[in-house]
Formats: sequence, structure tokens, C-alpha cells
Amino acid sequence: MTPSGDAGRQDWRRILGATRPASEGSTALALGVELRVREPDPNPWAARRAVAAEPRRLASGPAETLLAVRPLVRSDRTGAWVQSGVGWDGIRSEVFRFAPAQRRWFSDLLALSRDSLLSGTAGDWLPLDHVESDLFFPHLRRAQALGIPLVATRTHTDLAIAAEAAAGLELVRDDHGIRVEARVIVDGERVEHCGPIGQSGVYSWALVGQRLRVVLGEVALTPASRAVIAEGGAVRIPAEDEEGFFALTYPRLARQQEVLAGTGVTLPRRVTPEALLSVSFREEDVLDFRWGWEYPGLGRFPLAPTDDAVRDAEAESAVRARFERTWAACDVVPFAPAGVLREADAAEFMTRVVPAMEGLGVEVVVTGTVRDYEQLTGDPEITVSTVESTDPDWFDLGFLVRIDGRSIPFQPLFSALSQRRKKMLLADGGWFSLAHPALDRLRELIDEAASLAEWETGPKIARDQLALWEDFEDLADEAVPAVTWRAAVDALRSTEHVPERPAPVRLQARLRPYQQAGYEWLSFLREHRLGGILADDMGLGKTVQVLAMMLDARERGEERPFLVVAPTSVLGAWREQAQEFAPSLTAEIVEKARRGAVRGAADRADLVIVSYTVMRLAAEDFAGEDWAVLILDEAQFVKNPASLQHRAVAGVPAEVTFAVTGTPLENSLADLWALLQLTSPGLFPSARRFRQEYIHPIEQGKVPENAEGSGFRAARIARLRRRVRPLMLRRTKDVVAADLPPKQEQVLHVELGHGHRALYDTVLQRERQKVLGLLEDLDRNRFIVFRSLTLLRMLSLAPGLIDAEDAGLGSRKLDVLIERLTELRAEGHRALVFSQFTSYLDLAEERLAKAGITFRRLDGSTRRRSKVIEEFRQGDDPVFLISLKAGGFGLTLTEADYVFLLDPWWNPAAETQAVDRTHRIGQEDQVFVYRLIATGTIEEKVLALQQRKARLFTAVMDDEDLFAQTLTADDIRALFDP
Repeated sequence: MTPSGDAGRQDWRRILGATRPASEGSTALALGVELRVREPDPNPWAARRAVAAEPRRLASGPAETLLAVRPLVRSDRTGAWVQSGVGWDGIRSEVFRFAPAQRRWFSDLLALSRDSLLSGTAGDWLPLDHVESDLFFPHLRRAQALGIPLVATRTHTDLAIAAEAAAGLELVRDDHGIRVEARVIVDGERVEHCGPIGQSGVYSWALVGQRLRVVLGEVALTPASRAVIAEGGAVRIPAEDEEGFFALTYPRLARQQEVLAGTGVTLPRRVTPEALLSVSFREEDVLDFRWGWEYPGLGRFPLAPTDDAVRDAEAESAVRARFERTWAACDVVPFAPAGVLREADAAEFMTRVVPAMEGLGVEVVVTGTVRDYEQLTGDPEITVSTVESTDPDWFDLGFLVRIDGRSIPFQPLFSALSQRRKKMLLADGGWFSLAHPALDRLRELIDEAASLAEWETGPKIARDQLALWEDFEDLADEAVPAVTWRAAVDALRSTEHVPERPAPVRLQARLRPYQQAGYEWLSFLREHRLGGILADDMGLGKTVQVLAMMLDARERGEERPFLVVAPTSVLGAWREQAQEFAPSLTAEIVEKARRGAVRGAADRADLVIVSYTVMRLAAEDFAGEDWAVLILDEAQFVKNPASLQHRAVAGVPAEVTFAVTGTPLENSLADLWALLQLTSPGLFPSARRFRQEYIHPIEQGKVPENAEGSGFRAARIARLRRRVRPLMLRRTKDVVAADLPPKQEQVLHVELGHGHRALYDTVLQRERQKVLGLLEDLDRNRFIVFRSLTLLRMLSLAPGLIDAEDAGLGSRKLDVLIERLTELRAEGHRALVFSQFTSYLDLAEERLAKAGITFRRLDGSTRRRSKVIEEFRQGDDPVFLISLKAGGFGLTLTEADYVFLLDPWWNPAAETQAVDRTHRIGQEDQVFVYRLIATGTIEEKVLALQQRKARLFTAVMDDEDLFAQTLTADDIRALFDP
């Protein structure tokens, strides 16, 4: 530290202790103690005056005493302790007259007393009788160490502090009844006259000749003993009140302190509480239970504390701890003072809890009609079968479970399993625990087979759930599969791989090897009436594989029309590719939701093509037709199962549904579930169970208690992939398209300008405080939070996007972009520039125009979309500005070999689709991808989020090319692994 300019004038002697201590020369202080008496006053409303107690006055008869203290100072003239010239407030105000430690001691004593006695300015005397603080005696002991003596203010008084003291009560009988006397012992002798010092001590006084002896003693007083002492040392109980005293008051006094029996008194026996459990059956298998206490001879009381004097809280607590421990060990229901139990809980209560309580000595009183309950403890024997149902896509499951020779009805059993019950009660009074490994596994398989809401007449299993059947077989002691179901399973088991088949004769295209495999896979599933997801990377020709499957179906006798639902921007591409690769299929686009349009198109065309919007608006019309195959192109458009779009698609009566998308998993595993719900509606029928079984452990790391986190997560990933494996085909460009040119990706970190940085940091702090306060209820505040995040993302790009007055701060990203594009134009390259903010594309457009760089632009407001795309493809403009919404899919722009992503998007799959506009079949040049990230902004957080999502996608979709391999016999066998 740097000394101040006044350092030379500091009093170093005082600071370093070279001068005389402040206590030297100070006026000495003492605590004056005086026994006082209150004198009667003729005026009953006037305060009674207290005066010093004289020995002669005390000897003349009873007197109301009190003990008071005040500060004293030593007289400079006589050396005696005197009262004049000092008071409580004077000690605090006269800083330099008294030693600091002594002055603080008196101030603290005043504060301790004021807590109970005073407010405002203190008088001369402080009475100690009502000082409540437990700190009084510890504070008094500190006085000696500080050189503060205790001095009697009267010459006839001797003052002392007792070495030990005790206080209790004694009951004494005389001709008028019982007296409750204070029994106060000071230094081993019982005293006759005393008074309380709050609840922490007593003072006693006695006449010794012509002198008065006062002794202070520290002892914890109970409220009763203090009250008796304050009343003069005794309280009389009239004879007519004795019975009530011993029944109601004495038990409470005895629990608070020692109560002795004096002359003529016999104390009653102490009554201990006994636990009482009342059980009442009010109807069959429904009981009420209630805990209480019984004090023999004194009555019954509830379990909860009450003000009844006879109750012994300490004894009750000890007894209750014993029976609560035993109750918990029974593990039936959580302990409660009272409750209602039904069915299996009531049965277990009567067979386990009641006997355990009786074994502890608890009195159990049962009223009402009680059934004979019996616990079944044998291992379950399970038989599983399937039978044909009226729904061609489902089989009814039949189950027979036997325990200890008793047959368990399957409908109540599976209702109990699905509702996560712990036990089940049978009609004959038998009950059994559902916590058995065989039943746990059965519950898990049934949850996968169908949700409880779908069990109108019993549980069902869908055709898509091939991987479940042998799980049931392994679980059951006996299985009798239905003929058609067994045939479907055996067909897959006997197939070493997806059968080869020649390309359709009328297909006007030469399929690449991986496309041939995809066509064979689609046809194989269609023949088995199983849907699936074709999840090849963008640009690998998914459309031609689907068209080949349609042609094969036609050649094999399928006459019903095919339905393709796709984004509006790719409807024309579907019709064009159908005309090019499958000209024998008549393709027609339903452009508007007009009455009769769907029926007419289905009658005229082999292939009906419609947008998601028109499909939703004309949902009833599409649901009224019979479709051979439903194709959902860019199926991520229906990843929200709560949307009207998803419901409309689910209502289409197609024999088989295929989802076609390079991004079946964009943000969460919930996306994958939503698509499988459309293509394979029986595979994971319960969204709740899917979240519990897969999303929580895989995405959020939530695992059951005592399970190893990483191991459990890996097992769930493996299980999910095994379930989905037969119904998804995915090939990446790196694996199947060796003839594609390489792709090089790079992150360009861009520093904000000085003014831009200062503005961003200011807004960041403001929005952070606002958002953090909203996260407790994110669902309710989601829009506000998203708006704040969007504000920060736009501010990371250019301040002018938020406030036009800040446009002068510029955008370093655009500086870097223009610099790169200028170089690329000179070298003859062409680039796609993506942003999800059209307002930022406006700024990029202005900068390009100033730099003399020509460009084309595609966003949601572009009306002549096809013409703009064709102008870029056929022209020589070096730059194509594209918004995410308008150009994230459905485009082939292999004329460009550079891609610039101006802002990171929430999910990496969307960015990958943008890049794949140019890195796809037909591209001959190496593709360079640049992601521009503003350093120190929310964009870095978005990039990190992308990486986490990408790892999730890879773990589930791409590990070891799991979904890209041809189905083998081992793969099919793996369908049935546990």
C-alpha cells in the first residue's frame, strides 16, 4: 500500500503502542448491587416505589423484594465507591473517562437487560428479577477479569456469588391442603428467602444479626419453579383442587424438573404411553388405519402432540421411533399417522404390518369384516401366445401366469404392471409382489409392445416389433405363436440377407451399388408390410431408390397409387425425376386442397405428389383413399408428434410408410421416435416410455439408482440401435460415394470490432440477468428466452441488425466474407453463402454490390424460385445468397465449390444439409466449407451445442456404419437378443 500524504503527521507513538495505555488514568468502575423492597402506595394506579431493604424492615414481616444493580465510581477524595456522577448512559457517552473494556462491559450489561426490561434511556437501577438472557451470569463472571468488582451499596450488606446452586419443587401437606414449595439449595444449604434472576439464576437473602447477607447463584429455572419463587416461595393447592392437580398439572411439572414428596404427600405412579393402532374395514379390501396413544387410566390421545398435561413427549418419541423403524422395514407404504389402503396394499398391510406391530407390543384394534389374506411367494410360470386380430397390423397377445398353482388373470396383471404397481390382489384374497425378475422383464416388453391406452381388449404386439417376439419366448415357460406371425419371423430367420433382385425393367437409370442395395431393402420391407426410414446422406439419390421400389411393386402386381408428401420446393423435382427415371409411372401434383382433387389424382395417377401444407388442409380426403405406399420426403417436417401435420400424416391409410430424410435425428431422440411412430407405429408406442427408457439415460445421463452411468447409457444406446436396426437404412457419403470429391471444413474465428465488442458485452449482461430469472419456469417463458437468445445471435453478426443507429459499427464477418469472395472470384470459383437471418443477407447484398461482385439470392420471399436457381446454375455469378428456410433442402447446386455459413444454426444436421447443396453426386471439384464464428459471443456456445448434438447423432446413427450394412443372418438373429 502507498502511504498517504499525511503519513508524516501521524501519531506513531499512539499507533505503535509507545504511549501510555488508554486504561491508565481512567476512572475505575464497579457494579453496585442492592436488595430492594417495594413499598405499598395508597394510589392503586401508581407505580410502587422500590427502596433499599433495611434489616429492620425485613425482620418485621413479609416483603416483596427485588435485586437491582447500577454502576459505581471510585471517589477521588475518599477512595470509596459512590453513585454520584455516573449513570448507564453516561458510561456510554463519556468515551475518554473510563477504560474502553470496562465501558463496553457495562454497555453490554445494559443491552442484555434492555432486551427484557427497558426501552429508551436507562434509569439509575436495573432490576435483575426479570432479565431473560442466559448470558447474564457468563457476563457477570467476565467482570472480575476486567477489574470490575461487585460491591454492595449498603454498608450493612454482605455480598457473595455461590459456588453452586440448585432449584426444584417440593409438595408438602398441611391442614389446608397441599403447598407447592420452591426448594432452592445454595452452596449446600436450603434457603428460606430468595428471588429469581430471570430463568438463569436466583438470589437469596438472610438476616445474620444486624447484617443482611445476599448471595447470587447460577441455576437454570423451569417456568414453574421460577413462578413459585417469584410468588414468595410457595403456592397453595386447595383440597378441592387436589385431584385435578395430580391428574393434569403434576405430570407436566414432573417432566420439567425434580418434584419431591414432602410431609404427608404420596406422589402418583408415572404413567407411560402405549401405542395404539386402530384398523377399520369400511368395505371389502379397503381399510382405514390410525395411530394413537393410550395412557392407562387417563385416556386415549392422537399421535400428534397436544397440550394435554398427562402426555410424556419424550417417552412417546422413543416408542414411536421403534414402531416406525419396523413399519419402514415392512416396506408396504410410507409411514403416516393415518391413511387409507386399498386392495393389494390392504392385504399386505394385514399380513405383514399388523403382525409386526403386534410383535412390538402395539395394541392393534381391528373393526369391520376382515378377509383372509394370503401372500403367494412362488416364482411366476409364464405362458405366451398370439392370436389373429381384426386389425391386420396387430396380433393379440395371450398370457397365462401361474404362481403357487393359482392362475393369474392377464388383464388385471398387465394393468398393474403398466401402472407400475408393486403388488397385485386376487379375488380369493391371495396377493403377490410384482417385484420379480420375470415380471419386471414382462413389464418392460409389454411397455414396448403397446401402451395401455391401446389395450381395448388386451395387450397387442405390432408387426414391426419383430425384435420383441423372441424376448417374449425367452421370458415365457411356454410360447404358442400364431401361424402367420411365426411365418413372418421364420421368413426373416431363414434369410441370410436381403434377397437380391434385378432392377425394374422400366427403370431408366443405372443404379449405383449402394442404390441397388437400398432399392432391394425398400422392396424387401414392403413385401413384408413393414415401413422404415431411408436415412442416406443428402445427395446420394434417395429419390431414385424409392422410384425403383415403386416400379418393382407395379411389376409384381400392385395396382394402388403411391403417395409422396414433400416440401413445396421439391414437388417439381419429384415429378421431373419420376418422368426421367420412371416414365411408365404417371405422376400428378395436388397443388390445392380443392374438393375432389385428391380422388381425381388417385384415380388418374400412379404417383400422387403433394406438399405437407396441402396434405394437412385436405387430411380427410387423403384419409379416404387406399394407398399402396406413403413416402414422407424430408420427413423432418413431421418430427413434432403434437402438430396437426403429424396427425394428418398418421391418418393416411397406407399399407406401408417410408420416411426419406438425411436427418432423422436433428435435435433429440424424440425426432427419431416421431418418425418411427409414422413408419412403424408399434415399435415404440409410448412417448413417455421412450423418454424414460432412452432419452433420459442417453441424452441427459439419468440412470436408475445403483446403475453405472456410462455403462447403462451404452447399453441403452445398443438396445435402441438393435430395435431400430431392421427398420432403418443409412449410408454416409464417406462410405458409399468414393467417387465424391473431398470436402474440407474450417472454422474462421472473427474478432468483433472495439465498439461492437463493448455494445455486445453490455447487452449480454442485461439479457443474462433477465434470462436466468426466467429459467425456473422455462416452458412458460420459452418465447422470451428464445427472443433474448436470438437478439444476442443477431448482435453477434452486426449491431445494425438490432438498431439502425449502430450500423456504423459495421460487421467484421462481412469484411472477411467480402475479402474471401473477391479472391475466389478472381480464381474462378463460385460460392454459396448461407444465413438464417434475411436481414443479414440484406447487409451482405449491399457489401457485394459495393465490391462489384454479382450474385443471385434465394429466400422465403423469392417468387420465381426455379428461375432464380436456374439462372445461377446456367450463369456465371460467383455468389449465391441463400436463407436457411428457403435453401436448406431440395437444391442441387454442384456448380459451386465453396460454402460460407455466416451464422451457426441450432442443429448440425441443418448445416450439413446446406453444405450438401453442392457436395453431392455430380460434384467434380473439392468442396471448401467455412463457418464464420464471432469470438467471445453466443455463437461459440451454439457451436459447442452443435458438437454435442453431432456426437449424439453419431452414437445412435453412425457408429460402425450400423445402419448402412446389408442385413445379414447375424443381424436378423440380433433382433431377438435380450
